[in-house]
Amino acid sequence: MPPPRAWQRMLSGRRLDLLDPTPVDIELEDIAHGLAFVARWNGQTRGDWPYSVAEHSLLVEEIFTRAAPKPEPRWQLAALLHDAPEYVIGDMISPVKAAVGPGYGALDDRLAAAIHIRFGLPATLPAQIKRKIKAADKLSAWIEATQIAGFSEAEANRFFGRAHPQLASGLHLHLRPPARTRAAYVARFETLLAAL
Repeated sequence: MPPPRAWQRMLSGRRLDLLDPTPVDIELEDIAHGLAFVARWNGQTRGDWPYSVAEHSLLVEEIFTRAAPKPEPRWQLAALLHDAPEYVIGDMISPVKAAVGPGYGALDDRLAAAIHIRFGLPATLPAQIKRKIKAADKLSAWIEATQIAGFSEAEANRFFGRAHPQLASGLHLHLRPPARTRAAYVARFETLLAAL
């Protein structure tokens, strides 16, 4: 019996091996398209459009940039790409990740390393940068939880920590058609790549 197929064909025509991903099989257009169509919060958000991982990634990069006095474009790019593996493995909410176990994290790490290498970043980000991106990710989750996912502020504080008022100020979520989100993601990526 042949082994199960472990690759996915992308719209670009690339075949990405999920168990052994290589940077040459990764294309920005595939990432942007996939993330624009993957809903955060398992789709349990208010609004006429799903809140996508692409929108979330744009928000995380914006928060990361606000928090850094003079952010390096490569780390801003890393923040934008922080959930890029989800273009093929989807966005699992934390309780599902816990139920799946360490295999999900290992798969995510392999894909992230290939994506980073493809776009000129280190395979593994420095710990300090990872912490800053994670802090931006948590604030983003708090904003999303309170603005579109039905959480009270007290409940969001319990799960995601208290929001940093200065960093969260004026940040309002975008709910727009996937094609517009995809275009915004590609545009931001190109701006950051040009600044490297």
